[in-house]
Amino acid sequence: MDDSILRFDFASDFSEGLAAVKIGDRYSYIDHTGSEALVVDPVLEAISPFSDNMALTRVNQVYGYIDRAGAIIVPPQYISATPFSEGLAAVRPGNRYGYINPAGELVIEPQFTLASAFSNGLASVKVDNTYGFIDRTGQWVIEPQFADAWSFSEERAAVKVNNQWGYLDKTGAITIEPQFDGAFSFSNGLARVRDGSQWGFIDEAGTAAIAPQFDFASDFSEGLAAVLVGTKWGYVDQTGNVVIAPQYDFAADFSEGLAAVKMGNSFGYINKTGDVVIEPHFASVGSFSEGFAWVEQDRQWHYIDSTGKFLGDSHQE
Repeated sequence: MDDSILRFDFASDFSEGLAAVKIGDRYSYIDHTGSEALVVDPVLEAISPFSDNMALTRVNQVYGYIDRAGAIIVPPQYISATPFSEGLAAVRPGNRYGYINPAGELVIEPQFTLASAFSNGLASVKVDNTYGFIDRTGQWVIEPQFADAWSFSEERAAVKVNNQWGYLDKTGAITIEPQFDGAFSFSNGLARVRDGSQWGFIDEAGTAAIAPQFDFASDFSEGLAAVLVGTKWGYVDQTGNVVIAPQYDFAADFSEGLAAVKMGNSFGYINKTGDVVIEPHFASVGSFSEGFAWVEQDRQWHYIDSTGKFLGDSHQE
């Protein structure tokens, strides 16, 4: 491999123009040219991609946050913490979760046994053994009453009632009666649900858009969903037509027109017609984000573009 190709001991997805990388025991962020854009304090033991212009960091097993200048805005102090979403982040200073703003101020006091990121203006939280939903002020919008609950997506959230899953809207009204053995969030207008051991998809009215028939399935992304038939993965469109026959040992969601697939022991990328556009010769890979995907080869991480060109490779046009 050419010496000009950038190599890292760890690499993450690009987010908000930067990607977190590690060389030796030092973390930093690079930009789309591969140039080091932000050097972080060497005391930091781990960093995350940026979200809402803030990134998680860890020191001595506790978490805090840095800004895009690398300044520690929220000193590491939390046992657990999540990325910022819609201006707030869930944190756990003790045995309960609360939420902080980007200044590090607790705006919702720790009181939840579990807490998710805000999505569509609400967050799913757990109190004792039941889930409900709060708004950004910490007020209950939907009182805790569910055995389990996913975050809102496309104005609906999956909730579990008496061992069955259904969906509600942001007022708390049940829009799809609990009837499924498993359920996930809506994506591209459809949600994957499980009937017994088989997965299918419903529309926003709760009607079966694709009858349960798959051994597993992923959410729709860019109009296609990865589905498992026996031991092989393929893709279906939103009408249920198989557009890429099950043939892969693993298949990821499409992102920026490409999807990572595993053939044998290696990963490569296909387009939406199933053509292999980047040959499978990587041990592990990420999804494309902001034009690049991280790939692991020979225990080193690199970035490639949608043509398979390595970031930093001066010998490829």
